[in-house]
Amino acid sequence: MVDVTPSRVAANALRGHSLRYYDFVMAAFVAVLLLSNVLGAGKVAQIWLPGVGYWPFGAGILFFPVSYVIGDVLTEVYGYARARRVIWAGFGATMFMAAMAWVVVALPPAPDWTNQEAYESVFGQVPRIVFASMCAFWAGEFVNSYVLARMKLATGGRHLWMRTIGSTIAGQGIDSLIFYPLAFLGAEGWPTGLVITVLFTQWALKVAWEALLTPVTYIVVGWLKRAEGLDVFDDGTDFTPFGAKV
Repeated sequence: MVDVTPSRVAANALRGHSLRYYDFVMAAFVAVLLLSNVLGAGKVAQIWLPGVGYWPFGAGILFFPVSYVIGDVLTEVYGYARARRVIWAGFGATMFMAAMAWVVVALPPAPDWTNQEAYESVFGQVPRIVFASMCAFWAGEFVNSYVLARMKLATGGRHLWMRTIGSTIAGQGIDSLIFYPLAFLGAEGWPTGLVITVLFTQWALKVAWEALLTPVTYIVVGWLKRAEGLDVFDDGTDFTPFGAKV
């Protein structure tokens, strides 16, 4: 099937419409979300900044913003309702991950397996981190998607860069303000000053990442719109986050 010029359609007109790549984008979103939470959220790294010195940052910043880029692509290409469905899928996946982590860590180790302490040090705080991540992710992603969809209607689909960056400023701001205090405030090795520093550093870096990835977003959005043959606008969309209906 050859790519075609996308045509403007209302999101609620897509019910029953066959979408070629929606499921793949959903899978990519959930995979990035889970891996970022498991591998990146709990580690503080540092980077040398000229004139500043070493500056701490959460290691998850390197990959977690990709989920926001994918979220932007979902809302821009498929509309708020289908992005909402993906957000709930990611939320359910993180709930399962938290439950699985708690069970696996709590299982009594075999006598000849000597890695329980190391395993607990790596995954033992996952439930708290994931709880914070779920709250922050849920609120931040819905703010991001809502702002992007509303801005698309307001601009008539123009200025994609302004919409993706603007929605990220709002969504990632909410995400960071919820996540870091819930996940790390009062935790061992996380003094309050460090939590605040990492919170604002992460917010700035995530927005900067979004800006740097804007050319990639343009390429992916343009290709998907042509491949699907549509450009979705959320005319008449119910913007409640409490639902998965499309």
